[in-house]
Amino acid sequence: MYMKKNFLQIVSSAAPLGVVVFVPNIVSAGYFGQVDDFFTRATGFIDNILIPLVFTVALLVFLYGMFNYFIVQGDNEQSREVGRHLMLWSVIGFVVMVSIWGIVNMIAGGLFGSDNRAPDIPGTPTVQGGTGAIGGSGS
Repeated sequence: MYMKKNFLQIVSSAAPLGVVVFVPNIVSAGYFGQVDDFFTRATGFIDNILIPLVFTVALLVFLYGMFNYFIVQGDNEQSREVGRHLMLWSVIGFVVMVSIWGIVNMIAGGLFGSDNRAPDIPGTPTVQGGTGAIGGSGS
């Protein structure tokens, strides 16, 4: 007990010193690029890997529940009930995830400005080089 109390006292007294020593270093130009790069990679991981993975898991749970409800044990009422609950909770999960996603985008758009610009319209190929071939080099 005494050792645990000493450890907590040491940590609580060292924490403000750590903030005073390390925060100016992190905010300085030398470390800010690394911190910025870390946050860029973390948000990229969340946006490109984690969120699609969670949606995929919810879809797989829904499909498994549907498979249980209709195909595997269609005559067993208890198994149908389990499948129904899996489908219900996965749909609730989808609704919650899409709602949170919309709220976060709405807040981010309000705080950081909207990045919703008109999409680039694809162009048609042009004739170049005078040979009549699309995108040809003329030789």
